Amino acid sequence: MKILMMLVVIIGVLALLGTILLGGKGDNNYDEKTKGNISRLSLIYIILAISIIIAFAVYLF
Repeated sequence: MKILMMLVVIIGVLALLGTILLGGKGDNNYDEKTKGNISRLSLIYIILAISIIIAFAVYLF
């Protein structure tokens, strides 16, 4: 169980890093809006992480 949880965390972190690294690449219009796009994507990841933690806590108790 702990191995699976660590795997989920590792995949989530890698997905976040990949999103941030790829966020600056693209066409010129995307480059102008990169900050807003990365902010929204980061917010999605934060909400997802909080939801996972809450769901896991509910599952344990």
